[in-house]
Amino acid sequence: MSQVQKNSIWTVIGASSAGTLIEWYDFYIFGSLATIIASRFFPPGDEVVNLLLTLATFATGFIVRPFGALVFGRIGDLVGRKYTFLVTLLIMGVSTTLIGLLPDYSQIGVFAPILLLLLRLLQGLALGGEYGGAATYVAEHAPDGKRGFYTSFIQTTATLGLFVSLGVILACRTFFGEEAFAEIGWRVPFLLSIVLVAISVVIRRKLHESPVFLEMKASGKASKSPLRDSFLEPENRRLVIIALLGATAGQGVVWYTGQFYALYYLQTVLKVNFVIANQVIAIALLLATPFFIVFGGLSDKIGRKKIMMTGCLVAALSWIPIYKQMAQYSGFLDGTQPQMGMLVFLVWIQVIFVTMVYGPIAAFLVELFPTHIRYTSMSLPYHIGNGVFGGMVPLIGTWMVSKTGDIYSGLYYPIAVALMTFVIGMFFLKENNGLKK
Repeated sequence: MSQVQKNSIWTVIGASSAGTLIEWYDFYIFGSLATIIASRFFPPGDEVVNLLLTLATFATGFIVRPFGALVFGRIGDLVGRKYTFLVTLLIMGVSTTLIGLLPDYSQIGVFAPILLLLLRLLQGLALGGEYGGAATYVAEHAPDGKRGFYTSFIQTTATLGLFVSLGVILACRTFFGEEAFAEIGWRVPFLLSIVLVAISVVIRRKLHESPVFLEMKASGKASKSPLRDSFLEPENRRLVIIALLGATAGQGVVWYTGQFYALYYLQTVLKVNFVIANQVIAIALLLATPFFIVFGGLSDKIGRKKIMMTGCLVAALSWIPIYKQMAQYSGFLDGTQPQMGMLVFLVWIQVIFVTMVYGPIAAFLVELFPTHIRYTSMSLPYHIGNGVFGGMVPLIGTWMVSKTGDIYSGLYYPIAVALMTFVIGMFFLKENNGLKK
């Protein structure tokens, strides 16, 4: 690869990753502040019920992501990758900023949770269109044999977005103090979004369209109906189903268990202090993030399937022992102070599982589908796997614990899904890491 090409691919990765990181940051501020949002946007009463209502609102953003994948995936395959992920970035930024300006329940009553839900739906639609575009765009610039390595930088953005959201929240809480942060300071992380989005839009506008997409358009091979070609053509429909059940569903639950459910478990089940719980997650995320690139690069050499399936299996077998250790070292079982170092280590292990399943998956999905329907075809299984199967983990887990009283029962759902993906993936997934563009 020439020096010009090297500069080009790193510019593409930098601009694409920056925008995608900001979208993930916007999406996850909501979840990171769920306990505060529960008290601000729902009527006073049962704290557990309000938290469940907040998590249900949070989950709607995940559930609507597949619809965003269909809408913006179609536009991306018809019009282009660059234009589409500029639009999604703007929708996400405006929606997030408006949440920061939204009056709470004490000011406008029932309209507060209704408007919150509508803005959350817009966030989900935007993210549904963003990821597929960014991953496809980077993959279509990457050279053959290096696709796993280069797309793994896009894969770091989801975890880094969560890390940045936690960092901004902790900084604001420290600056405002606990009471002022709960009253007004929580709005600042949402309002900051408009500045970050403006910077990212300026950077992304300087990018050129994907060369693979331009070549396809010039040759007259573009799809006139990406939705029909993606889901009505039998062979491609089969690939979408296999990608969902044999890859992204398990990847989704591993991601959300190891990062988001771990945070809720520390805060709401083990009653670890808000600041300590967020610090534990943030440090673990930062220490584990380089492994997305490690496993993405390794997948170019030994294949995507081996790494992803191993991650699903090891996670499913390890979660209950890990969460029992988290209960012990949190002080929940004996009333002692949390041992922060051990908690960081236990969450870090879970995020390593995340890097195994998530690091190679962008390259895997891009290689699975042909160029003319790639944006549409890869976006749908990705966002159903992550948005529905994965996004429901915090809600189902918290509900299971509240219903059964068993603090480990919230893990049964992600364990079942991860094992399902391992079995289906082992039998039906094929390695495509040697595929040429």
